Amino acid sequence: MEKWLYVMMIQKGKSYNKVTKAVITRHVENLKNLDAAGKIELCGPFKGYPGVAGMVIFKTSGLEEAEALCKLEPLVAEGYATYTLAALQVADKENDYLL
Repeated sequence: MEKWLYVMMIQKGKSYNKVTKAVITRHVENLKNLDAAGKIELCGPFKGYPGVAGMVIFKTSGLEEAEALCKLEPLVAEGYATYTLAALQVADKENDYLL
């Protein structure tokens, strides 16, 4: 059985330097809610990767659901950031690393 995760790369927009603590609080609350709902595999900020704020790896039913979650991300919805979304096929012991 194929397993897929969906990787959201959050790119800093032109107004990213105007992000306030209130915006970050909304961002973190969104992550907490998604995690509580079982929708996040992994997330976090990047350091030393110019132009990229962070990443969220979603566990969703499909690309469409992941896309909808990306659009609800406060950093994106409020215009501070943009994103790219990629489907990642999981390679692990269970599927013999896709051999």
